[in-house]
This record gives sequence, structure tokens and C-alpha cells, in this order.
Amino acid sequence: MAVSKEIARTAVGILGNIISIILFLSPLPTFIQICKKGSVEQFSAAPYLATLINCSLWVLYGLPMVHPNSTLVLTINGAGVVIELVYLLLFLQYSDRRKKLRVVGIMLVECVILAALAILVMTLAHTTKVRSTTVGSIALVGNVLMYASPLSVMVPNGLGIVFGLAQLVLYATFYRSTKKQALERQVKWEMGLAATTISGLDSTKKSRVAQNGHDSYVNGT
Repeated sequence: MAVSKEIARTAVGILGNIISIILFLSPLPTFIQICKKGSVEQFSAAPYLATLINCSLWVLYGLPMVHPNSTLVLTINGAGVVIELVYLLLFLQYSDRRKKLRVVGIMLVECVILAALAILVMTLAHTTKVRSTTVGSIALVGNVLMYASPLSVMVPNGLGIVFGLAQLVLYATFYRSTKKQALERQVKWEMGLAATTISGLDSTKKSRVAQNGHDSYVNGT
């Protein structure tokens, strides 16, 4: 029996939603650890902020007035928005003041961007085709940002490794050079000490010889 395109599309969409839910829930162990320790430590909010704006853009895309018949897109990304907001609220609860201000500031900027995009699309684009193409293209950029967001952590760490290795190489180079110089100075000092000792012994011998000669002369007279 042939499967209609609509059924196949729905089945693939449901499978995609299940995979997306697993993706959204993957940071859960991280936040369990944060809650246990009572601190975000060195964790970054960048992946959750990127996922939030990405899901928000796809929610806008899935609205009936933008792209009709996109219930699966709307529901899964709506769930993604809720999950990411929970993550960010937990992050704010366990972070210091500086991180809180930064995260809140970025969230406000994302809200402004989303609101501006919605207003512009609804007022300037008069067909669902133009609206869905515009919002969909921007949402694809959001997708790229979401998957690239871990680089915000990986790149500084990678640079830290490179600079750390450079410091170790410099330390090893200067350590060997300094050790060699110290060894040379020690050898010179020991040679100088030996020369001084030998010179002192020679002087003592000469003094004794002179003294013996003087004593012999006195005894002879």
C-alpha cells in the first residue's frame, strides 16, 4: 500500500521532533551539576542563548500567518523556547552579578531583534510565501549560530592550550640555558677556588723554603 506524502511528512516530522527534544534535554546533566554545586563555575550561557533565539525564530516561522500548516515546527520549537528559558533561569540563579547582567542583556537584545523582525515581516511582506522565505532564511542563520555556539568555549580553550604549550617550550628553553650558565659559573668558581688554593700552597712552600734557608744561614754562622 502506497504511503501518501502527507503521512510520510508527518512521520518524518514526528521523528525529527523526538530527536530535537533529546537535543534540547542533553544539557540536563550540566544543570544538575550546577544545582548540586550551587555555582555555574566556568560554564557558558552562549549555547542556551543561541538555542533560544534559534527556537524563537522557528516559532515565528511556524505561525499560521507566516507559514501555514507548520504545527510540528511550531510545537517542537515552542517546547525548545520553554526548555531554554528554564536553563537560562537556572543559570541566572547560580551565576554572579557580572554574568547575570551579560545574560539578561543578550536576552533583551534577542527579544528586540525578534520583535523587530516580526513587525517588519508582518507589515512589509503581504503573502505567506514571502514571509516564510524571509523568516526561514533568517532562521537558518540562527541554526548555524546554535550549532556553532560551542566554539565560543572551544576557541578560547584551544588558544589557551596553544599559549600554554608555548610557555612550556619557552620555560624549557630558558631553563636549559640558565642551567647551563649556572653550571659554567660553578665550574669557573671551582676552578678559581682551586687556583687560589694552589697559589696559596705555593706561597706557603716558598715561605717555608725561605724560612729554612734563613735558619740554615743562622745556624751556620
